[in-house]
Amino acid sequence: MAVGKTAKQAAEIPFTWEGTDKLGRKMKGEMLAAGEAVVKQSLRRQGINATRVRKQGILARGRTISEKDIALFTRQLATMVKAGVPLLQSFDITARSHANPALQRLLGVIKADVESGTALNQAFRRHPKYFDGLYCNLVEAGEQAGILETVLERIATYKEKILAIKGKIKSALMYPAIVIVVAFIITAGIMLFVIPTFKTLYEGSGAELPALTALVIRISDAFVEWWWVIFGAAAAAVYAILTAFKRSKTFRARIDAWSLKLPIFGPLLQKATVSRWARTFASLFSAGVPMVEALESVAGAAGNSVFESATLKIRTDVATGASLTSSLQVTGVFPSMLIQMVAIGEESGALDAMVDKVADYYEREVDDAVAGISSLIEPLIMIVLGGLIGTIVIAMYLPIFKMGTAF
Repeated sequence: MAVGKTAKQAAEIPFTWEGTDKLGRKMKGEMLAAGEAVVKQSLRRQGINATRVRKQGILARGRTISEKDIALFTRQLATMVKAGVPLLQSFDITARSHANPALQRLLGVIKADVESGTALNQAFRRHPKYFDGLYCNLVEAGEQAGILETVLERIATYKEKILAIKGKIKSALMYPAIVIVVAFIITAGIMLFVIPTFKTLYEGSGAELPALTALVIRISDAFVEWWWVIFGAAAAAVYAILTAFKRSKTFRARIDAWSLKLPIFGPLLQKATVSRWARTFASLFSAGVPMVEALESVAGAAGNSVFESATLKIRTDVATGASLTSSLQVTGVFPSMLIQMVAIGEESGALDAMVDKVADYYEREVDDAVAGISSLIEPLIMIVLGGLIGTIVIAMYLPIFKMGTAF
């Protein structure tokens, strides 16, 4: 049944429709269906006579919908549902409040599905690019327990905090990455255009060049002759690494494991991953999702292959009767603070609250780590860049100094 259902959902495509209701009022909307006949049949059940049904090219121009858009939509939907606004009306209000037409169309399709009798979590599951398994599992738990507004608030809070963590990590990594790229471009420019001028000058003098100057000139000659190979190889290497990271689980696992061992950024990435892991687990468990199912969703949301593999191992151990605390200890991946807090939570029956506190703690640790890295990396980069450019300048002026001392 599950396989057939998935195949059916995969075959569904977006349609726009226009028609009239029983009172003759003109109506229009969007719907996911396997074909035009299905759309007309579904509309007839709603008392709508379809006058025009047209297949859409791309559903909601999906590539323009960001995680921030989904987080904002979730927060708005949670607020309106909590205020007692009917679900379908909440979708209408939320869609109109967004300036992003792609999100408006997506919400229109979801609303049409819910209006035709589809459960909200199933309507979300039809768009896995925007609503992952974690999101849909939480919504399903909220629908079953009758606490949808509470669960939507938890999802919104979760997404906002995860986005904040991601933003801090990106800001910590972006600055040195940009500086390295700029340094490479500047150095290449010096090698291609500045050094050749000095080379022509020194060749005319006939004097013997210092070893450092000769080395820099040889590097410049290589740049001038093979610049297209150097730039092409650099671009190809970046493309190959990114492609392998996306497509190869083995390569991604190696990169993830290596990144956690970096001298400066490794501890930051580890704290961010633990924070995300704890926040995800606490959100699922507090919503009533069984622990084994929660761990499966947590593994996918960990954001690091090392923690993902460890979580799947924990899931297997817990499913066979082991405690969460002992399963965490066996992996050797998770920090002792998390393990101790989980042990207290299991003993006291407040596991979600304890893990949530761990997430808060490590989020503060990430803030402190980002601030520390920013204060450390700036002078370090200045020293490296100054040393690189200074070495090139000294190398080019050494022959002039040498000639000056000869007189």
